[in-house]
Amino acid sequence: MHLLQAKIVGSGSHIPAMRVPNEAFLAHTFFDKKSVRIPKTNVAITQKFEEVAGITERRCAIPEHNTSDLGYLAAKRAIESSGIDPETLDYIIVAHNFGDILPNGLHTDMLPNLAAKVKQKLQIKNSRCVAYDILFGCPSWLQALIQANYFLRSGDVKRIMVVGADTVSRAVDPHDIDGMLFADGAGAVILEAEEVNEKVGVLSHLTISDCATEADHLKMSQSNNKETEGLHIDMNGKGVFRYAVQQVPKAIKQCLDDCGLTVDDVDKFVMHQANMKMNKIMLRHLYNMYDYPDYPEEIMPLVVDVLGNSSAATIPTLWDMIVKGDLPNQDIQKGDIVVFASVGAGMHANCVVYKHW
Repeated sequence: MHLLQAKIVGSGSHIPAMRVPNEAFLAHTFFDKKSVRIPKTNVAITQKFEEVAGITERRCAIPEHNTSDLGYLAAKRAIESSGIDPETLDYIIVAHNFGDILPNGLHTDMLPNLAAKVKQKLQIKNSRCVAYDILFGCPSWLQALIQANYFLRSGDVKRIMVVGADTVSRAVDPHDIDGMLFADGAGAVILEAEEVNEKVGVLSHLTISDCATEADHLKMSQSNNKETEGLHIDMNGKGVFRYAVQQVPKAIKQCLDDCGLTVDDVDKFVMHQANMKMNKIMLRHLYNMYDYPDYPEEIMPLVVDVLGNSSAATIPTLWDMIVKGDLPNQDIQKGDIVVFASVGAGMHANCVVYKHW
């Protein structure tokens, strides 16, 4: 039996050096959705935020860097770690949400697309290397991975780089408490097609889009402060939370069922991280489906407490940190079963079961 499967052969990430602790928001003026100033002190607001979200700080890009710069830095490190000739890439797919955002957050630049900018910064001259973007909320990078898997298994191409990059901190409303969730970063992996005698790589995947009734949980709107110009992220936190804890565990279980596995077979959950509480509840609900009261804590590495929610960059950044040995007591070995899962604006959710090889 000969199967053409997709293999992750290299990865890279860029975690911005600028640390923004919760104390940085003490000078902000917060308003509710009705544009009424919130009467609580900022100390009380930030303490409650940290208690609920589990975030103590986040990383933000320096003013000189834009989303495509972060994507380029992650891509360059992925190329270096894999040892490939970048001219042999058949596709560069860049997952993001807002393009290049100017530091003031009022204008975005998506012409040319970010993949073209990343390819240009890498100085790849091969015209057969196709560079395109995907916008799919926080699940964008994982959806790009699913697309890359299809391309590689078709036999038409041999090598693809999938980049996730975002500077979401520049798209938030400075007067909205939810803005403290978001951060910046980039991660990238390189996948190659290889003929093997067993099912490895992507064992199963699932994507769902519930737009008719759920699309407005994350959208662009005016600031909570009527005097602030421009469009910013407007999040219905309760709606996002409800959707995530209901749909993500079901999607993961379906993916595991599809390839004849259970949570007992999983070695690592590499999950999108919007806030710590939500991640823990999602995984607890999944394990409850298998009649377990809880999950082993080490199986789901969490970095949202210090990196924040970097949207499309979260999962590839976390993958790179694990395989490079940057997280204590965490690794991924040959033969390990890894579950990737994400949820975000759309609303969309997706999942991939991957056997590392």
